[in-house]
Amino acid sequence: MKTYTIAAIPGDGIGTEVVSAGIEVLNALAQREGGFAFKVDHFDWGGEYYKKHGRMMPENGRDLIRKHDAILFGSAGHPEIPDHITLWGLRLAICQPFDQYANVRPTRILPGITSPLRNVTDKELDWVIVRENSEGEYAGVGGRAHQGSSLEVATDVAMFTRAGVERIMRFAFRLARSRPRKKLTVVTKSNAQRHAMVMWDEIAAQVAAEFKDVTWDKMLVDAMTMRMVIKPETIDTVVATNLHADILSDLAAALAGSLGIAPTANLNPEREFPSMFEPIHGSAFDIMGKGIANPVGTFWSGVMMLEHLGEKTAGARLMKAIERVTADKRFHTPDLGGKATTKEVTAAVIEAIKGANA
Repeated sequence: MKTYTIAAIPGDGIGTEVVSAGIEVLNALAQREGGFAFKVDHFDWGGEYYKKHGRMMPENGRDLIRKHDAILFGSAGHPEIPDHITLWGLRLAICQPFDQYANVRPTRILPGITSPLRNVTDKELDWVIVRENSEGEYAGVGGRAHQGSSLEVATDVAMFTRAGVERIMRFAFRLARSRPRKKLTVVTKSNAQRHAMVMWDEIAAQVAAEFKDVTWDKMLVDAMTMRMVIKPETIDTVVATNLHADILSDLAAALAGSLGIAPTANLNPEREFPSMFEPIHGSAFDIMGKGIANPVGTFWSGVMMLEHLGEKTAGARLMKAIERVTADKRFHTPDLGGKATTKEVTAAVIEAIKGANA
């Protein structure tokens, strides 16, 4: 029997609750499927760790998880710690050194969930947003000088490399090719950012020549927000920079019904390092401990993890179980307008997994 080693890093806020639910569901799925199992190692890194040790994870943290098959992550963000410390000290401290350069965020309207967009169905809103995850606006290049004085200056430099842009473009075109519509939208802002984003556009066109079967178009990021709301049916696969895709994917999740259902895969496609899977909803300290966090985003991230591990049949079973549960409004958590608890949704998904036709 194949045993997959999973590094579980709940992080902060509701991360603990949804990661716990995710592991419970994955173990139930493994038991139902047979043929594979999970060995889960738990790491208590995050805001509370920082308050004790002055850092979000131990100095040798990456070495402790480097050999795992995958990472299941909860959230980073603590109200008592500046956000740039929590993000750079944990999530980005894993993503960037592990070269998880392809951030993949699928979005579609699940059964039983109503989009805030009028009369929009899952046939019109079924997208995958590919986010460049290693450089760009989040390269970490910049600094501050003369702090506190009238001469204070701060810089954040967006760094784009030809190698980085080429590889994310090829990844996005391949993904678009694998989907039925074979359609890709390249998001840009080259009208105002006349150096890096012009290079981004040029490389997109060069890579597109390798994918004659993929139809592609280009759109400015501000216009893209309007298109997502007014003409969702014209969108399929999207590729954008680190910052642009970060923003667009949150909008996409909201248009699909809730941030609570949205998944993420931070992929190292070459598999030189483990990839990391997480819901996009953040730490949500306002509902921490209330037992009402929506675990669907974590479960869907688990689907993506299973697919990455090569367990596509199990991933499909889990996705079908998720859809059966979201179709029943009794299992909608408050973010979806319901009253269900995290435990109730988790139990319902496990029951659906056990069903003969799941």
